[in-house]
Amino acid sequence: MTATDRAVELVNIAAEAAADKLAQEIIAYDVSDQLIITDAFLLCSAPNDRQVRSIVDEVEERLREAGAKPVRREGERDGRWILLDYTEIIVHIQHEEERGHYGLERLWKDCPEIALPDRAKGRPRGADDV
Repeated sequence: MTATDRAVELVNIAAEAAADKLAQEIIAYDVSDQLIITDAFLLCSAPNDRQVRSIVDEVEERLREAGAKPVRREGERDGRWILLDYTEIIVHIQHEEERGHYGLERLWKDCPEIALPDRAKGRPRGADDV
């Protein structure tokens, strides 16, 4: 089983939205063989809580324009790890400290990576604002 075309479309939209708000290290995994609750995970991070929230707002706006509504949103209060569940995809937007600590990439490294357009891969961690 592989991620549906709709899931890949939503991943690309969310990744581009996150990249437009300067998210770092954007990566997507096809988790459809491992989980029955979703087809794909999108992971990204930001160096501060304010930027995490900005990325969340942009991802939600773009996915809403594409006809997708989140069924669940978690982590809003702290703004350090916000999870947006769209059923077909789950978007994890983390503060870079949480990302390093929890290491979701290590958990899902055996799953196939979903290719993202170059402009949707985000900035390397620690990249200076220019």
